[in-house]
Amino acid sequence: MKRVFKVALVAVCMLFVGNFAKAQTKIGYINFGELVRNMPEFKTVQTSIESYQKQFVDQLTVMNNEYQQKGKEYTATQGTMTDAIRSAKQAELADIQKRMQDYNTDAQQKVDAKSNELIKPITDKAKAAVSQVAKTKGYTYVLDSSQGSPILVSPEGDDLMPSVKAALGLK
Repeated sequence: MKRVFKVALVAVCMLFVGNFAKAQTKIGYINFGELVRNMPEFKTVQTSIESYQKQFVDQLTVMNNEYQQKGKEYTATQGTMTDAIRSAKQAELADIQKRMQDYNTDAQQKVDAKSNELIKPITDKAKAAVSQVAKTKGYTYVLDSSQGSPILVSPEGDDLMPSVKAALGLK
């Protein structure tokens, strides 16, 4: 009797394990970049980033104009300069150029940091909507099609863009 019970128990376990192994994974995809760009908050953030970036571009333009002016002066008068003055002017031009490069690098880092700071709430909202739709529709995996899939071969998936747009109230 115990032996029959054990055999039956093992058979039932094997049946559940077999069914569990056969469970199909649902895969969906979405162009996350397009979703974020379609959100109304993105336009406001993009305008803010552009105006922030313009401050740095304006300063770089002033620096570039100074560099161009001093370069023209140097070119026009280099024939009459002594070696010491010529060397000093070249060092001054090199210093201006270095300051421009450093300022450009620093400005780019600041703009990137500001962009990430402003876009984070939008991407978090979009990720939450994607997660909610995926959970509601039973998707195990959702791939970002805007990144280009690193997976070369995979089972077909479903586009979640319409559902996520509806969840966010987008057209």
